[in-house]
Amino acid sequence: MPVLLIACGTPSEQPANKFSDPVILKIADLKDRRMGDSLYAFFNHANPRYRREAVEAFGSIQETNDIDKIGKLLMMDADADVRRAAAFALGQIQHPSSERLLLAAVVREKVPENTMTILEAYGKVTSQWKLEPEPFLDDTLRSAGLAWSLYRAGLRQKADSTANAVAMRLLDTTFAFSTRLGAAHFFARGSANVASAKNALITSATTDPSPDIRMAVVLALGKAGSDTSLHTLTGIIESEKDPWVVVNAIRALRSYPFKGSHETLIQSLGHRNKHVVIAASETIRDAVDFSYWVRVSTFIDRVSDWRAVANLYEGVLRESQHKQVAGEIRQLFEKQTDPYAKAAFVSALKHYPSDYEFVLRALREADTAIVRSAAAATLVEMNMSRHFSRSQRAAFARMYADIIRASDDPAVIGTIASALADESLGYRGVVSDISFLREARARLTLPEHVEAIQPVEAAIAYLEGKPAPKVETEFNHPIDWEFVKQIPNDLTVAIKTNRGRIVMKLFVDEAPGSVANFLKLARENYFDKKFFHRVVPNFVIQTGCNRGDGWGSEDYSIRSEFSQRRYTTGSVGMASAGKDTEGTQWFVTHSPTPHLDGRYTIFGEVLDGMKVVDFIQVGDIIEDVEIKDFGASQ
Repeated sequence: MPVLLIACGTPSEQPANKFSDPVILKIADLKDRRMGDSLYAFFNHANPRYRREAVEAFGSIQETNDIDKIGKLLMMDADADVRRAAAFALGQIQHPSSERLLLAAVVREKVPENTMTILEAYGKVTSQWKLEPEPFLDDTLRSAGLAWSLYRAGLRQKADSTANAVAMRLLDTTFAFSTRLGAAHFFARGSANVASAKNALITSATTDPSPDIRMAVVLALGKAGSDTSLHTLTGIIESEKDPWVVVNAIRALRSYPFKGSHETLIQSLGHRNKHVVIAASETIRDAVDFSYWVRVSTFIDRVSDWRAVANLYEGVLRESQHKQVAGEIRQLFEKQTDPYAKAAFVSALKHYPSDYEFVLRALREADTAIVRSAAAATLVEMNMSRHFSRSQRAAFARMYADIIRASDDPAVIGTIASALADESLGYRGVVSDISFLREARARLTLPEHVEAIQPVEAAIAYLEGKPAPKVETEFNHPIDWEFVKQIPNDLTVAIKTNRGRIVMKLFVDEAPGSVANFLKLARENYFDKKFFHRVVPNFVIQTGCNRGDGWGSEDYSIRSEFSQRRYTTGSVGMASAGKDTEGTQWFVTHSPTPHLDGRYTIFGEVLDGMKVVDFIQVGDIIEDVEIKDFGASQ
């Protein structure tokens, strides 16, 4: 298909992006090759721009033999941008000695934006969060830094009740949006005990003007564990206009007894927004107990979405262990033509180990990778179910060996191997001959099969009573800098889907390798007809998998490229199986997802079409990618 044109404003007489500067390009290439020692030479360069680029590179490399060199820039460099980049790098590296450097810097620093970055970096490295809040409350950026510092420390379980008290203050609407957002996410993900903050959380959940903050706070209310919090959540679900707030409130109900939430959840199955319906079905699936499985089963016929139906059946079968329910699931599986629906219904059997032979047959007869990988995962989940009998373990061990021995599918091999590697399942001593695992390992190659190799190596090590080796991919895909230099830094692309058009701006200056990789694949029509194989309501839509099940990749990987940019609504990021394993899969966020910051490359953002992003469902497809016809084809 020919490449179509999208408007682009870069004048032809000007450099397309910053990589026309040979020094910037050299620094970026050293970063891509992870040659940190060679970057130190630029720390003393007269041009502060080069110092900043060099030190910020360590935020992606995340390895250094000399933290103090970065600390020196943080403490002494005359340029504020260099100091800020150094603080970011120290937070990313997370070396224990970084804490003392950041604490010293926060006292010296006079630029509020830098203080914000230093505080957040401190939260990433501290052994225990302990800051006096008062010096930072009189400035918008400093107070935001305090909130995000709390959040980062909380994610690492390094924040206590003192931190809770500070975060409660920062939820107040007298503080700016970024401050309140950081505090809200602290309670949603970082605080282990939110009971003391219950009243502040309820106030924020019901009165804060920002849905981004309300959706984080309602998740925190799921941990409050009080009748008042439950009443607040059910009231929000019934009255809230923003669907993402409703989705999160529904998820928060998982923490409460089903007796008190089931009416609201069942009512939500009729919501006009499909994401809300799916979220409700997931919560019912996870929360329903034996007393209510019959009631839930009577509502299944009223639900039309196959994801929701499969979720409800899974929960009912887990609690009932009823042969008739299992039979209905098998019948639904057989009737489906959509591979994603078939995968959902075979997965619904995961808590019914008695049906393992049916699932094994589904795996062997599957004509798509989507169903094969789902069936393999179901066999492993059956093994982990509370209904699994130890008397079945020998049969499962034989089955696992037969599957791995006969399969050339890396997803199946990796998934089954993960069960054999799981100490809690106890296969050491049950499996004596591991030659099938060694043979499978020989059929897998790096970097394409890294996600399968990791559990295979772990299984071999566990069954032999040895420590698991670290599986690392080799650097095999350096950036094509001549191609990168042609990419305009205001380039937009349009993703044409069966639901509509999504226009994205690409950040070549921040993520040149990821942008170049994306554009080359798009020029080759790689993304055409690819499915959105993963859709998590109020989190992400994900695509780019050549198998359609999330296990697909090619015979190369690119480097992670981390920047100070945050994941907000419509951020476009690279999926990965760990640092420096990115390839073809990418995602778009529904809302702010700060736990991804500094861990997944951001290489673009949605400029237009967020309504399409929000409407995308599992199984939707990319029809075409339109890009600006810039430069010569590479």
